[in-house]
Amino acid sequence: MSEKDTEQEMSDSTGPRETGAQEREEVPEGDTRDDARDDGSAVSDSHVVDGRADSVPTTVGAVAADAGGVRRTVDTGVPPGVEVAAAWSWRVVVIVLAAAVLGFVLSYLSQVVIPVIVAILLTALLAAPTRALRKAGLGAGPSAGISVVGTIVLVAGLLTLVGATIQSSFTELSSQVTAGLQELRDMAKVNLNITDADLQNYLDNARQWVTSGSGIGARAAEFGTTASHVVAGLFITLFATFFFLYQGGQIWSWLVRLFPRVARERVDSSARQAWVTLTAYVRATILVAATDAIGITIGAVALQLPAWPAIGVLVFVGAFVPIVGALVSGFVAVIIAFVAKGWVAALIMLAVVVGVQQLESHVLQPFLLGRAVSVHPLAVILAIATGVVVAGIVGALVAVPLAATTNTIVKHLAGRDDAAPPEKATPRRA
Repeated sequence: MSEKDTEQEMSDSTGPRETGAQEREEVPEGDTRDDARDDGSAVSDSHVVDGRADSVPTTVGAVAADAGGVRRTVDTGVPPGVEVAAAWSWRVVVIVLAAAVLGFVLSYLSQVVIPVIVAILLTALLAAPTRALRKAGLGAGPSAGISVVGTIVLVAGLLTLVGATIQSSFTELSSQVTAGLQELRDMAKVNLNITDADLQNYLDNARQWVTSGSGIGARAAEFGTTASHVVAGLFITLFATFFFLYQGGQIWSWLVRLFPRVARERVDSSARQAWVTLTAYVRATILVAATDAIGITIGAVALQLPAWPAIGVLVFVGAFVPIVGALVSGFVAVIIAFVAKGWVAALIMLAVVVGVQQLESHVLQPFLLGRAVSVHPLAVILAIATGVVVAGIVGALVAVPLAATTNTIVKHLAGRDDAAPPEKATPRRA
């Protein structure tokens, strides 16, 4: 064989290999896409790792990389739905644990947390009169002080009125209660077939429970401790309300600066929207409570019920718990009407209570609250029930405003709020 023929044979034998290598070099480094590989390559339908054919399925799985930086998909055998569920599960567990720790801390510090929450609600109520006093020429401190002292005087006056009314009508009311209980006793004998011996047995059991270790007698010391906590909480509430009205802007600016710089703007805007919602809720609740109290008090006066001012105050206070509070306090008015005047007066009082509730549900709540506090009635009931389970009466009072403000914050952070922008931004210094 001649030298020329030998060189031609060597060229024919090495040509395809060099061409294949050159075409593989044109593929970007780390690119394992099928359309970026040479169709003539022996591994065109599989991933190339270290120059070997690695036929790994292209299902969802873990992503691995070899020493050369070439990424490939490793089949873990886990379905995509399970991976998504697992990713959500551990995040939900972390959120629940964080909420549990926060709840434990708040419960441990409840003697401070509850007065501060009440102070925030009072601040939302007294912000408007305090602002009016400042516009009239008074300073920030005197305006806040007058608002707090005026609230104390108003509450003390209402309590004095209730006490004087109950004292003046105690004799008449006690005799009427005795007559009403006797009527109930006669009805129980006739309709429920309960004898005098059974009634006496029930009374003896109740008396024994009161005087036993599990009754009220054993809770006297606990009542004294609770009373001292109430007094301490009252002072904390008054002082916190004063300083919230006096230096609320400065306190909030300091709290905002505790957050990372990148989150301060969203925290500030969210809190301002929540404050608008809370203020609207408190004002609407005051008007609704006053309307309920006036309507039911008019019915009590028309029926000439004893202690009607006490009924009005009870309805006013109960109306701060939406739906449930006014219903319970109205039921108390019906009981007093039955005991004092009989069945006819009780039915009339029940009609008055139902009418006032219908006015509140269909006119006052939608008109006064509107879109500022858009919480579904089912959410209101669930929030109140949760508040009662977690914190009793105080939980029932703060459950709905907490749900309303949380709803506003979530909608604002999601960009779905229609509220007006804040009046001015809080200064954020490093």
